[in-house]
Amino acid sequence: MTGNAQTNSPTKGFAAHSEAESGAQNAIRTAVEQWLPSTIADLCALVRIPSVSWAAFDRAHVAASADAVAALVRDLGVFESVNIVQAATVPASAGGGTELGQPAILASRPARNGRPTVLLYAHHDVQPPGKDEDWESDPFTPTVRGDRLYGRGAADDKAGVMAHVASIRALVVAVGLDFELGIALFIEGEEEFGSRSFATFLDENREALRSDVIVVADSNNWDVNTPAITTALRGNVTLRLTVRTLAHASHSGMFGGAVPDAMLAMIKLLATLYGDDGSVAVAGLTSIDVPTPDYSEEQLRAETGLLPGVSPIGYGSILSRIWSQPALTVTGIDAPSVDNASNTLTPSVSVRISTRIAPGQSAVEAMVAIETHLREHAPFGAVIEIDDVDTGEPFLVDTSGWAVTEARSAMTDAWGTPPVDIGVGGSIPFIADLVRVFPAAQILVTGVEDPDSRAHSPNESLHLGVFKRAVLSEAFLLGRLNERTGH
Repeated sequence: MTGNAQTNSPTKGFAAHSEAESGAQNAIRTAVEQWLPSTIADLCALVRIPSVSWAAFDRAHVAASADAVAALVRDLGVFESVNIVQAATVPASAGGGTELGQPAILASRPARNGRPTVLLYAHHDVQPPGKDEDWESDPFTPTVRGDRLYGRGAADDKAGVMAHVASIRALVVAVGLDFELGIALFIEGEEEFGSRSFATFLDENREALRSDVIVVADSNNWDVNTPAITTALRGNVTLRLTVRTLAHASHSGMFGGAVPDAMLAMIKLLATLYGDDGSVAVAGLTSIDVPTPDYSEEQLRAETGLLPGVSPIGYGSILSRIWSQPALTVTGIDAPSVDNASNTLTPSVSVRISTRIAPGQSAVEAMVAIETHLREHAPFGAVIEIDDVDTGEPFLVDTSGWAVTEARSAMTDAWGTPPVDIGVGGSIPFIADLVRVFPAAQILVTGVEDPDSRAHSPNESLHLGVFKRAVLSEAFLLGRLNERTGH
């Protein structure tokens, strides 16, 4: 770890404990404080491993990351079993057989004397780093600048992994190894590649993962001083769209003006997906009406880097556009590059479309609406091909259960301010699989990130004060669950 971590201490802003705080809770607080330097050092060691789970990257790095996480989990000394496991994914597209998922860590210890069991989820794989020149420091060299730790995976989601490890460690220090809470730990290795083996993994390990409460540590906080519980997540539909208009390329000077090339057709087709205000104009994609906290355009500009003079898009409150309305983004395009451009009518163009769908709508229903729109609006009779489709379901959290109440109390004690309920514009599609397999479990979606974390982007970072409070929140929650009966 480089940078000055001493003059910008991660303890800054740590909530002072109440005089009425219980002995066990005070012991947990002290343990989190004392172990924080080691916890950050362990996080830095994980960040140094380039565990990109995408198919084009070396699987050996993900395996190395799994080994490192498993070692940390074994060192806790609380689990009856700690294993590195892989699930078989869908059948391979060619050549028969099946594809193996990336390695995950599965650990478990049973509950005793009527205590509940909690499943702690995070993922150890990361997004590709992108271009090195877009980073202010090497993406896989953890670097502290000010109150933040920079590096790919520093926030998403190796900090989530370490939040689980550190909170269990604090519980052990406070109450000893013989605590009665049941814990299952599942650290996935391919979340950033779509969790393609997740459903299979759940089915193959159902009993080891069965729990009363599920904590998914892969979301955001409201800001660096205010915790949050994520209660709404958009789903997703991604696809590759190819438009063809010609059997072969032709000279643009000789035939341009009479023959529609694929780029023209693609531009006109993509334009039909949006209204004049930039909102999604696909019939059949739905929205929901939920209250949202105050969030100004100025805050949006500050958090996103929206350039001066460029206006936001859409309608309604800004957070409703992000949390409870559909959004459609063209995330990639295959076409001749500017450097390689010739005076040619392009016969075919492909784009990657990523659509976020509002809670309350099924991904299959949304996919039908998108495909219907694309085929009905193809200009000039262009040939439309849609493939490489991936879907994920949206999710609304039931906040009426006792686990949410316990989590709110733990967060309030750790942060010194109560949490807010937030929606997230991104997606965590596997939560729908958790609900399918464990319908009685209460699900808590928490996280270690803040609006400046820039997950998936260059200069991803973790606010160390947020991280400390997130660890303390989860440790407090584990302590409360360890004392609970009659779940």
